[in-house]
Amino acid sequence: MFSQAYWINLLLSLPGIITAITFHEMAHGIAAEQMGDDTAKRMGRLSLNPFKHLDPIGFLSMLIFHFGWAKPVPINPSNFRDQRKGIIWVSLAGSLTNLILGFISVAALYAVMPLNNMYLNIVIQDMAVYNIMFAVFNLIPIPPLDGSQILAEFLPYQARQKYQSIARYGMWILLAMMWLGLFSMIISPIVSWIYGLFAKILLPLFMAIYK
Repeated sequence: MFSQAYWINLLLSLPGIITAITFHEMAHGIAAEQMGDDTAKRMGRLSLNPFKHLDPIGFLSMLIFHFGWAKPVPINPSNFRDQRKGIIWVSLAGSLTNLILGFISVAALYAVMPLNNMYLNIVIQDMAVYNIMFAVFNLIPIPPLDGSQILAEFLPYQARQKYQSIARYGMWILLAMMWLGLFSMIISPIVSWIYGLFAKILLPLFMAIYK
């Protein structure tokens, strides 16, 4: 199971995992500041230093199971100038940032292909895949993921209260989905479709450049 190839692939995946987590969490903090809450800034979370955002257990889980978590960026919605809009945009910021990075990574992969460097190609491809995967995963509407915060803002008050009451079971629900293989069934096709869409958009451009 833990062959040399396994450890090499694990090592090559690190830049993608760390980049996806770091930019995702920092984006939450930047969006919160733009909406009027400087809690993340005061606590030093507007940083590209991965150690500010990585949760040791969540990071190891991500490496081993491709399912993990980071240290949540501290946010105080009561400081937002518009609380509803603030919650929605702060929740979206992380995934939107990951999608942008995914698009840039696919472009970078095409850009370095003439170098014919297998390891560099794997690192950049993993960066694209992990960023897209992180974006899709975090939009799942199960507490405490970002998607649940967005969905809650569109629910009537009583429905929102009932929905948010399952937050205490959220991690167990996510773990159950992982062990049942539901993540691969749901997320993998979406990630593949988005990756394919980015490639379809960028391929004609790079074909024209390499002519």
